[in-house]
Amino acid sequence: MLPLWVEFFDDLQHVRGRSQNTIMAYRRDLELFTEFRKGHQPISAFYDYMKKQNLSARSQARVISSLRTYFRFIESRGEKAGELTELRPPKVKVGLPKTLSQEEFDRLFTAAESEDAFKTARNRMTLLLLYGLGCRVSELISLDLEDYNETDRWVKILGKGNKERLVPLTEHLAENLGHYLREVRPSLLKADRTSSILINDRGHRPSRVDIWRWLAAWSEKAGFAEPVGPHRFRHACATALLESGADLRSIQMLLGHASLQTTQIYTNVTTSNLVRTVDEHHPLSDYQLEKTKD
Repeated sequence: MLPLWVEFFDDLQHVRGRSQNTIMAYRRDLELFTEFRKGHQPISAFYDYMKKQNLSARSQARVISSLRTYFRFIESRGEKAGELTELRPPKVKVGLPKTLSQEEFDRLFTAAESEDAFKTARNRMTLLLLYGLGCRVSELISLDLEDYNETDRWVKILGKGNKERLVPLTEHLAENLGHYLREVRPSLLKADRTSSILINDRGHRPSRVDIWRWLAAWSEKAGFAEPVGPHRFRHACATALLESGADLRSIQMLLGHASLQTTQIYTNVTTSNLVRTVDEHHPLSDYQLEKTKD
């Protein structure tokens, strides 16, 4: 086992306030490195080792980042960590986030219909919250009744690192949420008096698996080639706001990004959309000069 293993994970949880999912990701990354070290190979061979584990460049970058965080930690505790200078993250080509069009959202909204009217309302409320709040799936399932301020129309979201942010609701979304809480949610509850805003089919707080399973079913019903993941709603929310004139700083606060650089990727999305729009609709897009011969 690596030195200061217990202390490192204790620091992640109680000092840095990392989520359980993040802590488990760190654990998997460090266990991968521990397994590699059993072969007594030089550190430079770790990159080939990760490739043999079928890790993408993005996953490799995450592993290296986890290891560097760990080695910086043990150095701060007086341990030597020569690996820190040898482990450099691979260059990752940042792809544009896959978003969701209004037409695609409408198809999902229609496909979320169930034979049970209350479940239909719950399903559609799930979609509205994902799109309207731009929240992560872990943030969505953590929403409690006390997190909603109906008077001022905002929802308190607990994000990464236990950082809280207040996300305003549109008037239409607030009306829908109010109706759901008063008329729908009580009918979905069973023995468990959970404080969760969303309620699964068993009357409890939904899990991440519940959300993914619902989205997969609705995606298939709507005719999508692949399931629409919850993160696409987050991208769609940010892109729609930016295209409507919202500034990057406001979007950063809404999404809970620690760095504005993370939010800036959406400017690339809107730029590519702008190029396509100009190409399709500009009156000069069909004009072409006659080709001349020498």
